[in-house]
Amino acid sequence: MLSDECYICITGIRTPVVAAPMAGASGGALAAQVTVAGAFGFLAAGYLDPESLQKELALARGIFGLAASDRLPVGVGYLAWKLEKSMDAEAEEMLAVALDNHVQAIWLAFGVRIDKWIRYIRTYDENHRRPDPTLIFVQVSSVEDAVVAVKNWKVDVLIAQGNESGGHGYRAAPPLLTLVPSILQALPQGVTPLLAAGGLNDGRHVASLLSLGADGVVLGTRFLATTESLYTEAQKRALVAARSGSTVRTMAFDRARGTLEWPVGIDGRALYNSTVKDMEEGVDIHIVKEKFKKGVQDGDPDRMLVWAGTGVDLISGVSNAKDVVQELHDVAVERFKVSREFYTGN
Repeated sequence: MLSDECYICITGIRTPVVAAPMAGASGGALAAQVTVAGAFGFLAAGYLDPESLQKELALARGIFGLAASDRLPVGVGYLAWKLEKSMDAEAEEMLAVALDNHVQAIWLAFGVRIDKWIRYIRTYDENHRRPDPTLIFVQVSSVEDAVVAVKNWKVDVLIAQGNESGGHGYRAAPPLLTLVPSILQALPQGVTPLLAAGGLNDGRHVASLLSLGADGVVLGTRFLATTESLYTEAQKRALVAARSGSTVRTMAFDRARGTLEWPVGIDGRALYNSTVKDMEEGVDIHIVKEKFKKGVQDGDPDRMLVWAGTGVDLISGVSNAKDVVQELHDVAVERFKVSREFYTGN
């Protein structure tokens, strides 16, 4: 086994890898196939409505061949700020879709009142007398937030997101190799499993973060370039063609598509292109929006949005989720064997 016994006990997975919930990319097929492969998959509620989320969960359930009453071994990730900007009844309806499907886990990120949604989930499970309550994953980017999540909110799993991460994150987040040991030093050992996220794309990354003390790792960008990902073929080709240094932290794409309700301090890491360049040079926003819209329609990599972390250059092709998980596992095991030989002198 690659991972800590506590983490294996909590999630029942073979490989301590989690596929991140990525809006517009992580659907029911990707989440299910990652779990089938021995890791753990999340699908993203993102900007979906309840009906669309239910369809993705039904797709996942069909892949497992499970009855409607069976626990669904995937997770659902929510943007907490989206819940907070909705009426309570609307937010609760969105959460209830996942809870009614008895998903194994819910991931919460980027909110001001995450504790409110944690209480709702705990109360739901209590009222339904669930013998196996929903696992609550909470994403943080600072030691202070990690301490609150563990000591005050009693989360089940903590995700440390470093500055290298693709998609949205806190621009002031430290690098992952600084953030993980800082959080581990601040928290009691072995209380809450800690997952590392940010710029991770291959088995060498998995091995290095486990050696650093993380209980598992979260990969996002690598799973964008899979056959099950909802990314377009043009977006997947752009990921494969990307090189080291191709990404940038920016709000240019959020301005271009009108998604500006993120909490203060958050921006996104994506592939740099002319949309970002135009924003930086002060081109009229209406012109930028029109070019961006056409670029999305045409699949133009010089205009469209492709979220990606700093390790994107390590992606050499598009594979299915099963093969990605197996490769991550095999390479991580091999690196541990090399480390053991070095340590023992054999």
